[in-house]
Amino acid sequence: MPRDQALSRYGHPTVLICGTSFARRVPAGMFRHLSLILLCLLPLLARAAPDTPVQLRIQGSNTIGAALAPALVKGMLEAQGASHISTVTTRIANEIQVSAQDAHGQPLRIDIAAHGSSTGFAALKTGQADLAAASRPIKVSELSALQALGDLNSTAAEQVIGLDGVAVIVHPDNPLPQLSTGQLAQIFSGRITTWEELGLGNGPIHLYARDDRSGTFETFKALVLDAAGQTLASTARRFESGEQLASTVLTDRQAIGFSSLASVHGAKVLAIADGASRPMLPSPALVASEDYPLSRRLYFYLSPSQATPWARALVEFAQSPKGQAIVTASGFVGQQVQAVKVPPADNMPPRYRTLARNAQRLSVNFRFQEGNASLDNKALRDVRRVVEFLRQHNKREQDAVLVGFGDAKDDPERAVLLSRLRAMAVRRELAREGVAPREIIGLGDELPVAANTAEEGRIRNRRVEVWVY
Repeated sequence: MPRDQALSRYGHPTVLICGTSFARRVPAGMFRHLSLILLCLLPLLARAAPDTPVQLRIQGSNTIGAALAPALVKGMLEAQGASHISTVTTRIANEIQVSAQDAHGQPLRIDIAAHGSSTGFAALKTGQADLAAASRPIKVSELSALQALGDLNSTAAEQVIGLDGVAVIVHPDNPLPQLSTGQLAQIFSGRITTWEELGLGNGPIHLYARDDRSGTFETFKALVLDAAGQTLASTARRFESGEQLASTVLTDRQAIGFSSLASVHGAKVLAIADGASRPMLPSPALVASEDYPLSRRLYFYLSPSQATPWARALVEFAQSPKGQAIVTASGFVGQQVQAVKVPPADNMPPRYRTLARNAQRLSVNFRFQEGNASLDNKALRDVRRVVEFLRQHNKREQDAVLVGFGDAKDDPERAVLLSRLRAMAVRRELAREGVAPREIIGLGDELPVAANTAEEGRIRNRRVEVWVY
């Protein structure tokens, strides 16, 4: 007897319907019964149904899109009560799809394409993305191209979701401890080509760099190559993925490259000095304060007037304490405020050394918009974070000290005045939230964290620290 037929208990031939998962034995004469036909077709109809509509499309930075963006999406969905959350890579490299069911059982889908920061802004322009992920700030040319979406430099559009340090990495066996940004420029421009020129070993230096669409490369280019008037050597091997770059460095004893902190994966990280600053490793504390010379911010950009509810929901979740905990767990540096003990040093100005002995520094620096004394978008968010920290620790009254710094001026007294004015600008913002600092200090161009020879360095030196007793 054929495998799909048998005698029923009524003596009629029967048919095995729809395979084992939907198996039923029915009289052969009833095989055309409508209900059984539908029963057979249900799995086929489900497979043939159109794809789940996409609730959110994120494009841009590989640094963010490789792991952080999927983790934030998953966290947001869990907070909303979604279930059956799954993350799968597609057939296209560096593209991910997150699917789930919402609290009412309806299907959800969020697409993430991580091909570089510049691709996120291009996708916003063409309407192919709701949210651009970027590991560097938006360019003037991109602002102009996207002006139809509104002011993407506004506080509603530009969202700093975390911090990162561009880590300069070599093979673990490389004895080199540190480099200056000047040496980095010479190495990556091809002016220093062998390890002997750095006083080490022998053999050629193999250069590894991210591709031109990468925000990591844009940051390295701006802070290292452009500052020295150099361009990347044509011999550098380029990578779309930071993970792949770091993995390749681990296999090459002659290698030097740069990647996000989250994709170092066992490579040796070098300390970096810029100008008169001391050599610094990209520790969480130095990245959080943005003192590390190659610190950078991680961004989400969205239209201030046309953003979708899903885009706004992800941005707000990313800024929340739960979202910032995910940023930290993903290998980046979150923006939670912490008090850090700073060891006193002989090169510190006397008033600053007194602070180091008796107070703690908060893990945040207030920085300013280019060319004026207004706080930038991150600083405005940080005001709220600092106020909440002071409230929780009962330090809103006469326990905080604001210390302003600036870049070098021909007139040292003017540098001191400008640094004090910056500290006063922060005091005004804190006062609106009920905080009364104990003291305002202006230290001019003391203790620089970057070289003053380029605008990028001067901007980084214009900062305000917060100390608490």
